Amino acid sequence: MNRILLLFLLTLPTLFGTVTAEAKMKVEGQKTYIHRLYLRDKQGCGFSTDRPSHFLSQKAIERRRRQKLKIDSTDLPLSRKYIEKIQLVKGLNIIGQSRWNNTVLIESSDTLLISMLVKQPFVKEGRLVWVSPDSIDDPLPKMHFHEQFNRWDSLRGDPLGMARTQIEMLAGDRLHEVDLRGRGMTIAILDGGFQNVDRIPCLKSAHITGTRDFVSMVKGTRAPARSFFDGIDHGTKVFSAMAAQAPDVLSGTAPEANYWLLRCEDPQTEMPIEEDYWAMAAEFADSVGVDIINSSLGYNDYDKPFDNYQLKDLDGETSFISHTASLLARKGIVLCSSAGNSGLSAWKKITVPADAFDILTVGAVNQEKKNAPFASVGPTQDGRVKPDVVALGSGTSLISGRGTLVHDMGTSFSTPVVCGLIACLWQGLPQKTAYEILDLVRSCSSQYEEPDNILGYGIPNFWQAYMIGQMK
Repeated sequence: MNRILLLFLLTLPTLFGTVTAEAKMKVEGQKTYIHRLYLRDKQGCGFSTDRPSHFLSQKAIERRRRQKLKIDSTDLPLSRKYIEKIQLVKGLNIIGQSRWNNTVLIESSDTLLISMLVKQPFVKEGRLVWVSPDSIDDPLPKMHFHEQFNRWDSLRGDPLGMARTQIEMLAGDRLHEVDLRGRGMTIAILDGGFQNVDRIPCLKSAHITGTRDFVSMVKGTRAPARSFFDGIDHGTKVFSAMAAQAPDVLSGTAPEANYWLLRCEDPQTEMPIEEDYWAMAAEFADSVGVDIINSSLGYNDYDKPFDNYQLKDLDGETSFISHTASLLARKGIVLCSSAGNSGLSAWKKITVPADAFDILTVGAVNQEKKNAPFASVGPTQDGRVKPDVVALGSGTSLISGRGTLVHDMGTSFSTPVVCGLIACLWQGLPQKTAYEILDLVRSCSSQYEEPDNILGYGIPNFWQAYMIGQMK
């Protein structure tokens, strides 16, 4: 069989992990494969941890210095000589990389070329993470939205509006009363779509520092969206829980924080490459000086031909995404991750990366402070308490992509309620490290002395955490 070999126009991967190829030809009926290559080491990277300004942004360096964190080999860029060797192979396309995991994403229609590359001495391992599907249904959602709320959506004279219950449950209203509303803190939201965020009136006033789409940047996986603010509205709802400013209707938990909106979830397919998107987004968040990451994403099963995770894999390190998440506190970043919504399924347990070390995994309760049955439970495979804390997730008051007030259910929505208040707490305690903030929130939760695998350490009291934090 004649094999069509293509010469791709390649550029060196960027510092933050994603690069595209402009010269690309698609052969009808031909499968495209993406593999994750684990490189053996970083020899020949051309950089040293003694001179971090040569490869890290000033914001990333300052955050580490402020929290007395070491810059280590995971911060170093990938080996230049290994990248150059891969680039010499015709018919391959480098489409992304992760410096923290020392991995490269390779796209090709020729599996033989991939097999040959994996056998090279500088490659430790290769894993298939994406296969082009036979077809993709990509209906464009309706982008209509409402300029005004219905009159029955308002609580007259209440600045928190319908969000009062979810904020008061965590004593977050006390932080707002002393003007702790997230000012000066930067939050990255890793999600799948931010429909109409740029058009909905109560969200337009939020401080959006920037956006980045890691799915569309990886060419060959799907056609790019018409706009970053098209697509699904899952991220819109998450964003609204923190950033909305609609007096009498809905106030977010951190309306004065700065936000990076990062798309790293492809709702059309479920394949392991989404863990790579997530890792690239997390590393990018580090580079632009983010303090906190909100991730309402979780994985445990994938489309064929990929294997699903097993319960034994919930050890904080086995999955690519959890290994990445476990590094964040070492970079001075607090990760708030949803526990998952598998409580009523056969899986029942938390999903990755909720099993990661040194993060805040968030479950869900109802207005009576009882466990929401859909919420995933713990513990991790190695016996750590999960979730860490819980918040109102059944149902949470949010703004939909249509600009309407909705009450939705899921740990996806209890997580940003907590995340925003982390920003408020850290604003008031700027001398604290990421590790100290994590410990403080857990220790000021309702069942800290007797945690379990359903509610974890319980419902956090952010006012108590703030008062205790001032004394330490």
